[in-house]
Amino acid sequence: MIHEIFPHKFDNHFVIANDIAENDYVLQYNERALLLKVNGDQFELPKKKDLSAIVDTTSSTFLFSLNGVHCFLIWDDIKVIHDRFVYKEISSLRVLKPQEVAWVGIVGFQLYNWYLENKYCGKCGSKTKEKPDERAIVCPDCGTLVFPKISPAIIVAILCKDKILLAHNANFEEKRYSLVAGYADVGESLEETVMREVKEEVGLEVKNIRYYKSQPWAFSGSLMIGFIAEADGTQTICPDMVEITDASWFSRDNLPNHPPKVSIAGEMIEKFEKGELMSFS
Repeated sequence: MIHEIFPHKFDNHFVIANDIAENDYVLQYNERALLLKVNGDQFELPKKKDLSAIVDTTSSTFLFSLNGVHCFLIWDDIKVIHDRFVYKEISSLRVLKPQEVAWVGIVGFQLYNWYLENKYCGKCGSKTKEKPDERAIVCPDCGTLVFPKISPAIIVAILCKDKILLAHNANFEEKRYSLVAGYADVGESLEETVMREVKEEVGLEVKNIRYYKSQPWAFSGSLMIGFIAEADGTQTICPDMVEITDASWFSRDNLPNHPPKVSIAGEMIEKFEKGELMSFS
C-alpha cells in the first residue's frame, strides 16, 4: 500500500523547529499541486539549498520527518523557472516514484489543507495561531484548540463462498468496481458502521465481521479500517442508485477493473484473487 515505504521511515512526531536547515526538505503547494525536483524519470523533494528564493523571512511550518530529515511546509509563493523543477498534481502522486516522496507529498497536502481550513476560530471567529509546542491550532481570544481532523471510514470485503461483492460507485470511472466503504457516524462502533453501510449501499445483511488492517488515506483525510464479512448469496443485491449504481458477485477468475494495491481496497481484492483473503477468518 502507498504508505508502506520501508526501509524509508516516515516520522510524524512533532518537534519545535523554527529554522530550516540547508538539507531540510521543503514542501510548497500551488493549489492542488506539489513542487518537486526532477531526477531522470523520478522525482525528489526539494531541499532548502535547491531553492534560492527561500530566505530567513520565508513563512514556514514544520510538518514531519523523512529518514530523519525535517520537512517544512512553505507558505510563500516561490518563483521557480528552472526546468529541474515541476509541479505535480496531487492525484498523480498515487503512482509517482519513488513511493516515499509520493507519500510525504500526500500527507503534507492533508496538513496544508488543515491549516488553511482553520485560519479562523470556528467558535468565536478570531484569527488563529499555530501552537508552538505541538501540532495544533489555538485561538488567542477564546483558547479553543484544534487538532488535525482524521475521519474514520470502514471498507469491507464481502464474501460468499468463492465470490466477492464489488460495487461501482457513481464517482468511479466507467466499469471500475471496488469494495463497499463509508464513514463512521456519531455513536456507532466500526462493526455497526459495516452493517449499516452495506445495508444502505447494496441492501445486504452481513455476518462474521472481522478486522483486516487499516490504512491512512491522506487524499481525503481518512483512516480506512478494513474488514472482511460474509453474506448469504440468496439475498437480492439492491444498489442504492445514489452512491452505488451497480454491484455484483465476482469470482477470482472474472474480476472487473478495480483499484491497484496502493490502496487497502486494491490489496484486499488482490488477496481474494490469490485465494488468500479467507485465511484471515
